[in-house]
Amino acid sequence: MSEPRGKATAGPRHRRRRTALTVGIPLALTAAMTTTYGTGLGVFGEGAQQTASAATNAGSAISATTAAAPAWAADTADGFASVNSLGQNGTYGGRGGQTVTVKTLADLEKYATAEEPYVIVVAAAITMNPVGKEIKVRSDKTIVGQGTSGQIVGGGFFLGTGVHNVIIRNLTIRDSYQGVWNDKDHDFDAVQMDGAHHVWIDHNDLRHMADGLIDVRKDSTNVTVSWNKFSDNNKTFGIGWTENLVTDITIHHNWFRETEQRNPSTDNAAHAHLYNNYLQDDPGTTIKSSYGNYSRGSTKMVLENSYFQGMNNPVTKDATAAIVQRGNTFSGTSGRNESGGTAFDPKSFYGYTLDRTADVPALLTAGTGPRTTIGTATTSSTKAAAATLIVAKDGSGQFTTVQAAVDAVPANNPSRVVISVKPGTYREMVKVPANKPHVTIQGAGASRKDTVIVFNNAAGTAKPGGGTYGTSGSATVAVEADDFQARNLTINNDFDEARNQSLSGHQAVALRTAADQVLLDGIIVDGDQDTLLLDTAAKDRLGRVYVTNSYVSGNVDFVFGRATAVIDQSVITLKKRWDGTSAGYITAPSTTADRKGILINRSVVNGDVSAGSFFLGRNWHAGGDATLRPQTTVRNSTLSAAVKSTPWSDMGGFSWKNDRFAEYKNTGPGSGAATSDRPQLTDSQATGQEVADWLGTWNPTA
Repeated sequence: MSEPRGKATAGPRHRRRRTALTVGIPLALTAAMTTTYGTGLGVFGEGAQQTASAATNAGSAISATTAAAPAWAADTADGFASVNSLGQNGTYGGRGGQTVTVKTLADLEKYATAEEPYVIVVAAAITMNPVGKEIKVRSDKTIVGQGTSGQIVGGGFFLGTGVHNVIIRNLTIRDSYQGVWNDKDHDFDAVQMDGAHHVWIDHNDLRHMADGLIDVRKDSTNVTVSWNKFSDNNKTFGIGWTENLVTDITIHHNWFRETEQRNPSTDNAAHAHLYNNYLQDDPGTTIKSSYGNYSRGSTKMVLENSYFQGMNNPVTKDATAAIVQRGNTFSGTSGRNESGGTAFDPKSFYGYTLDRTADVPALLTAGTGPRTTIGTATTSSTKAAAATLIVAKDGSGQFTTVQAAVDAVPANNPSRVVISVKPGTYREMVKVPANKPHVTIQGAGASRKDTVIVFNNAAGTAKPGGGTYGTSGSATVAVEADDFQARNLTINNDFDEARNQSLSGHQAVALRTAADQVLLDGIIVDGDQDTLLLDTAAKDRLGRVYVTNSYVSGNVDFVFGRATAVIDQSVITLKKRWDGTSAGYITAPSTTADRKGILINRSVVNGDVSAGSFFLGRNWHAGGDATLRPQTTVRNSTLSAAVKSTPWSDMGGFSWKNDRFAEYKNTGPGSGAATSDRPQLTDSQATGQEVADWLGTWNPTA
C-alpha cells in the first residue's frame, strides 16, 4: 500500500523481570502488558463471553446410545489413578453409561451432577454464571471436549468428599481471573478436589483463573494429571491442605509455561511421581517463576526425565520432605535445585515408560492440550500427531533453509506439518503456497527472539527477472495457505530506508497473509512501513487472522489489508521514521462492506516516539473502490501519549467518518472521551464487536 502524497488493565499483576525485550520494545511497555503463551487470556477473551454464551445457550443436549460412544470413551487412566484402592478398580469415568452432547450450562450441570454414569461431550464454549461457579461433579463421569471446541469459561469443576471415578479431558478451562494477581478473595479454580479419589485430568488447556488451575486438596488420592497445558496463572497447581499422608498422585507429560508458583507445590503427599514434564520460563516475558517443583511437609517425591528451562528455583524441598531426582535437564535455570532423602519405586505401584528428556520440549509443545481427535494417553507415540520437519543452519536438521522445508511438504497435505526451526538468523524469503495447508512454522529456541527469518526487499526493489516486487511481493514471509500457524519466532523486514532514498516504493512487508484461519501466536513482526499485511485470497474470500501474545512494530500503515483480523493481548510498538521524525498510522484497513476489519483488543500501544504523533488508523479504499467499508476497532487497550487526540484520518479522498472506526474503554494517556472526532462504542454496540464476532465458528488452537 502506498503512502499518500503532499480490558482495561488494572495495574501490574505479575512479578516483573528487570530487563527489557529487544526489537525496540521498551521496558515500560512490557510492564504495562500481560502477554502469555498461546491464546493467553483465552481464545475468545473476556469480552467474548456474552456472545459465546448466547450462542451456546441456543443449543440443547443431544442424547446418544451407549453403543454410539466414541472410542476414547473407553480409555482408562494410567499412573496412580489406575491403582486399585478404596473399593475402586482404576479410573474409567462414565464408561458404560449414556453418552450425551451438551452445549449449555444447564445441560452440563444436569448430567455432571446426576447419580448415573455419563460420558458428557462438551461441544461448545460454555460460560459459567455466576463467574467462578464450580459445577459439583458426581462420581462415574467422563467430561470431555469435542475436538477443540469444548471450553469452560469463567469457572470450573468441584469434586467433593467421596467423589470418585471421574475423567476430565480435552477441555479448555479458562478466564475466571478477577484482576488481582495474588487473589486471596476468589477461590475460582479450574478443577478443585476436596477428598475425591480416582480422578484423571488429561489433555486440557488450563489458564488464567482467579486461583488454582488444579487444587488437589484434603486427602484426595489416586490422581493422575497428564498431557495438560498450564499457562498464564499465579497459583497454578497445589496439592495438600492436609496433615495426613494419604495422597498418591502421578503428574506426567504436562507443559507449564508462564506460571509463577505451585508448579506444582506438593504438601504431605504419600507418593508423588512426576516425570516427563516441561517447565518453561522464557526471558523477557511478564510472568516470572518463583519456583518449579516443590516437595513440602513430609512428601515423598520421585522426579524423573523432566525438562526445566529458564526456571527460578526449579526444584525445592523442605527439610522434612524427600526428592529423588533421575535424568532431569536444567537449561538456563537459577536458584535452588535440591534433592535428598528416600522416596519410593513407582513401578511397585504401576508400569510406565519414560520418554527421553531431550525429546520432552518438542513432544509436549506438540502434544499437550486438547486434540482434534483423542485416543489413549498412555503412549507418547499417540501424542505427536503432526509430522515434524527440522530446519537448522548448521546442518543438524533435515533442511538448512525454511523454504526448503516448506517445499518438502506434500501438496494438499491432509494434516498438520510442523516446521521446527532451530535458533539462528535465516536470511531468506519464504512462501507457503495455497496448496500446502495445515503448516506450522515454529521457532525451537527458548525465546521468540532466538529464531529470526529476515529479508530486505521493498516495493521498489528490482526483481531479478525485471520489474519490481511491489508491496505484497516484498514480504519476507508470505502465507497463502489456510490453517497456517506461526509460533515463537521473529519475522523481520530490515529494508534500510535511509540508504535507499532514491528507490521508488519504500513499503517493505515483513509478513503477508492471504488465507483463512491463520494463527500467529508468540511472534515478533518487525518492520517500518507496511510491516504486517493481513489480506484475503480474493476480495470475495473470507480471511480470518488471530494474532495473540505477539509484538508488531512499524510506523506507516503497518497493520493493513482486507482480512478479518484480531490483534489480541499483544504489543504494538510505534517507531520513528528513517529521518528520526515521529509520524504515522497504525492501521489501514481495506475491508469489504460485508466483513469485519481489524480488531485490536486488550493490547498495548507504545513506543519511543513523540506525543500526539500517531493515528490509530486511516481508511484505505484500495484502488479507489468506493464500495469498501474499512473498519478498525480498538478496545480495552492501553494507549500511550503517542496517540493523537483525534486518532483517525482520511485517506485517498475518502472520509473516515463514512467508514467504520471506533474505540471502547481504552485507557492510558492516549485514550480520550467520546467526541465527533473520536467515536466510542456504547456497551450495547460493544457486545457485537468482540473477538467471537470476528472469528465466528473458528476456534484458534494449536
